[in-house]
Amino acid sequence: MLVLCGQGNPGARYAGNRHNIGFMAVDQIGRRWRFGPERSRFSSLVREGEIETPGGAVRALILKPQTYYNESGRAAAEALKFYKLKPADLVLFYDEIDMAPGRFRMKTGGGAAGNNGVRSLTAHIGPDFRRARLGVGHPGHKDRVQGHVLSDFHKVDQQWVADLLGAVADAAPLLAAGEDEKYQTEVMRLAPADKSDIPQGRG
Repeated sequence: MLVLCGQGNPGARYAGNRHNIGFMAVDQIGRRWRFGPERSRFSSLVREGEIETPGGAVRALILKPQTYYNESGRAAAEALKFYKLKPADLVLFYDEIDMAPGRFRMKTGGGAAGNNGVRSLTAHIGPDFRRARLGVGHPGHKDRVQGHVLSDFHKVDQQWVADLLGAVADAAPLLAAGEDEKYQTEVMRLAPADKSDIPQGRG
């Protein structure tokens, strides 16, 4: 069982926020691979399904914590405990301000880098979960970060967002097979983006 956990905030007012691109990513995977209907479980909205890989189908659970972004670790811990899974069986999809818009990177373990949602997961399940980081860009100054992530994507962003989400879903067999490096490469092949990950004019 693979747990695909999206970071985001519940409710319509947050649905289009940059902070909710993690929810958007797992929703796209669920649509692409025809997961079952959404239901409430583990303080989350969940969908169950399978992702086909060359080695066979891999069962997966989409998890969208409804605990708000900064408390998402509690929901993730509930799911892992129920299925008797380890942190490496969970992939967290979340927005990364220190990566250029549209960039994508995988990593396992590490620190929170100021992300309170990642910090919450680390507190509840430890740091050794897999991380799918979706670049949303930096607003240029730390005082503007909260407003940046809690605002909707602009119209000019819609194409790269759609391309990135589509690539994340289409390449999912590599993720389900545990091929994280190949998954990263394939997502970026399908949805190429500016490599400039160093925010300009950041204060």
